[in-house]
Amino acid sequence: MELNQYLEMFIEESKEHLQSCSDNLLELEKNPEDIAIVNEIFRSAHTLKGMSATMGYEDLADLTHKMENVLDAIRNEKILVTPDVLDVVFESVDHLEAMVMNIADGGDGKRDVSNTVAKLKRIESGEPVQQNAVELAAAEVATTTLVEQNSLELDYDSFEKTVILQSTEQGFNAYEISVTLRADCLLKAARVYMVFDILEKNGDVVKSRPTVDKLEEEQFDQDFKVALITQTSVDELHSKILKVSEVEKVTITQLTKDKFITSASAEAATTIEEVRENENPIVPQQKGQEESVSQKTSSPTKHATSKTIRVSIERLDILMNLFEELVIDRGRLQSISTEVKHAELNETVERMSRTMGDLQNIVLTMRMIPIETVFNRFPKMVRTLSRDLKKKINLEVIGAETELDRTVIDEIGDPLVHLIRNSVDHGIESPEVRRANGKPEEGNVTLRAYHSGNYVFIEIEDDGAGINRDKVLNKAISKGIVSKEIASTLSDKQINELIFASGFSTADVISDISGRGVGLDVVKTTIESLGGNISIESTEGVGSIFSIQLPLTLSIISVMLVEIEQETYAIPLSSIIETSIIKNSDILNAHNQKVIDFRGKVVPLIFLEEIFEVPRKEQIDQDYHSVVIVRKGEKLAGLVVDSFIGQQEIVLKSLGNYLTNIFAISGATILGNGKVALIVDCNALMK
Repeated sequence: MELNQYLEMFIEESKEHLQSCSDNLLELEKNPEDIAIVNEIFRSAHTLKGMSATMGYEDLADLTHKMENVLDAIRNEKILVTPDVLDVVFESVDHLEAMVMNIADGGDGKRDVSNTVAKLKRIESGEPVQQNAVELAAAEVATTTLVEQNSLELDYDSFEKTVILQSTEQGFNAYEISVTLRADCLLKAARVYMVFDILEKNGDVVKSRPTVDKLEEEQFDQDFKVALITQTSVDELHSKILKVSEVEKVTITQLTKDKFITSASAEAATTIEEVRENENPIVPQQKGQEESVSQKTSSPTKHATSKTIRVSIERLDILMNLFEELVIDRGRLQSISTEVKHAELNETVERMSRTMGDLQNIVLTMRMIPIETVFNRFPKMVRTLSRDLKKKINLEVIGAETELDRTVIDEIGDPLVHLIRNSVDHGIESPEVRRANGKPEEGNVTLRAYHSGNYVFIEIEDDGAGINRDKVLNKAISKGIVSKEIASTLSDKQINELIFASGFSTADVISDISGRGVGLDVVKTTIESLGGNISIESTEGVGSIFSIQLPLTLSIISVMLVEIEQETYAIPLSSIIETSIIKNSDILNAHNQKVIDFRGKVVPLIFLEEIFEVPRKEQIDQDYHSVVIVRKGEKLAGLVVDSFIGQQEIVLKSLGNYLTNIFAISGATILGNGKVALIVDCNALMK
């Protein structure tokens, strides 16, 4: 078996264990006396160490082992939990996360962690963490694990004896190794595989009891025995096997010529049936043993662990693509059914549509991931930033169980990191300033997520300094983003949103304007590319709220189909406020732009036939125009089209690598009649 097939599982489980370490370390910081939390961290670290050693990532296993030593000393009350100690453990977890990410990216997981290891060793030996002394690389003292035992545990045939004796004469070591797994071990076969992988990397396995087949089928209690020929020392072998998760005890006995002679009488008493059982893995066990095995393998605990399975993202993507094809065919069938007007066909298509609706919900749900996979990284990030900035900050996370499509999850992480960094670094004031302003020294940052309709809303709220209106205006005017005349007419909300303008983010902004605006134009662009939008509310001296609106999924969307000449376009319903029919006389001119009065607001008209250069067979004078009113944040626009076709769910397809920069087109879809419709990017039209 190749270890590569376990790589994906190793990476996912490592991330889970490291996240558990981070979460529990944050809890331990609040409750430094709680040894139960330390035990949880220790268990996660111990499992990670075993997995890493088995997969051959020794650097990862070694750093985890050093961290584990410190945790063990804490839980045995040899070391007290202090901020300095926790800083080093957090630093270790950061390194471990970086190593796992390197492995996930195809690397070898190696990283220079000598400085952190030196700190861990100082902590373990009771020295001050910040001691500036020459580091002593004290070798770990291995415990003697060689057991003196006269009788042999395994039965050897003449060939196996010859192999073992000849190997010892040639300078090799021959050992009988007894391995005991923990009583609560659930994946016994997996642990056996890990042990065998270590043994085979360090020598040649001569024999095992039970046989390999029975070990793979978990037909054993908690212990098994192996005969090994190796050049590896007994202490090194013992240490490597113990690194496997859920291994409780390892006993090693050296095999010598004398041992075989001593056990001759015992061998003579061995029955033919027993010899066959050891030599032939195909022969079944005795009846009593079979009953015992069946009872063990049918334990309720084992069944309980198999209710969820891991499915690779690639398989879900393939499933989604196949379903998208079905959606296209469904549209085609509905179109044919409407034209043919056959009762039974209509009934069948309707029933199929209902079934596909249910299937669509299941497929989309399978791709949904709790947003906590993104949120989990922020508590530790905020802790690190607050310590670096000498601030006191409490991060509250609400709604981490809210689910989003994986595609959106993959893209939203970096914008959220940027927004939280801004809140922590430049929104929350220093303890001295907060105290002078009559605020508590500890600032609060709230990260909130919740569903509303077909959208997910994410809010980042802080009780910091807010946005200084005058400084934002002065900076925007100096950068040429707005003129003095326009600046005097802007509302507070419009002024706040100036920080999202491209070119507003400069080094000067960081020191002059509460740090707001640093890279926020990039944040806004990323969110809008996901079909979402971002807004901000801020009160100077009170705080700010950044609000992000995102669609639940990007794969299947609802659109309004419209027609221009003979061409069909799709406008996402998420951007549409309403549709309207207007008269020519309703169209006004303002600053060389055609506009209409929509509910008291001046709304510019955008003629899509001009934007997309749709050729007309003949020019016609129309008394009426069909208009789709769309919104981007607070901005409104009217898209002028020839006619409305209707609402439909469509599959969003990219235009491929050759058509990457088509203005105001975000993709395409195949309609029920087989024609291609382009999907209009309303955000691009309203810049």
